[in-house]
Amino acid sequence: MSDLIVGRPVVIAVDPQHGGSQEGGGIPADMPGRAERSARMIRLVDRARELGVPVVFIQEVHKRDMVDIGRELEGAEGPHCIEDDPKNDFIDGLDPRPEEFHIRKRRYSAFFGTELEIVLKAYKADTVILFGGLTDVCVHYTAVDAHQHDYRVRVATDAVGGSSQRAHDAALEAIEYLQSDALATTDELIAALEQVEAAAR
Repeated sequence: MSDLIVGRPVVIAVDPQHGGSQEGGGIPADMPGRAERSARMIRLVDRARELGVPVVFIQEVHKRDMVDIGRELEGAEGPHCIEDDPKNDFIDGLDPRPEEFHIRKRRYSAFFGTELEIVLKAYKADTVILFGGLTDVCVHYTAVDAHQHDYRVRVATDAVGGSSQRAHDAALEAIEYLQSDALATTDELIAALEQVEAAAR
């Protein structure tokens, strides 16, 4: 049995969107290497599906008039994640299947005001594997809430991107502070999922 995966795993795609920003505002430019990260995200989802591991898609959305955005505009981000903006769509190659959950959220954490906890209970999840963006915002806050809900948290460190390299690194350090085994590469996580599947045969 893999040390990375304990019990039943669920992969959570946290806002793997094109950028989610409006012209003149939106989310600060993230780290370089987007194409490579996107390829790893797709590979992780594809392999999870092949192994029968549930994948849950999270997407931040807001109304164009920002009535639902709360205090998110008081920081560095301008208007972002507008629900009818093509920039808010998932990256090419990451399309939820009909049988998969696609959860829309209006705050940074995927747990806040959503049905994610109900979905994870339905899957009897023990370990959650996170990827997406931004590392220092939605991934970080989702990881913290997953920790506080007593899930084992694993973050695919090479399939997340931050608002800057410094912010990315600091967020990963903060997540590792909560769970010392929380960080792993995409290759390591896929190998762990394969090991769990092989042990279950």
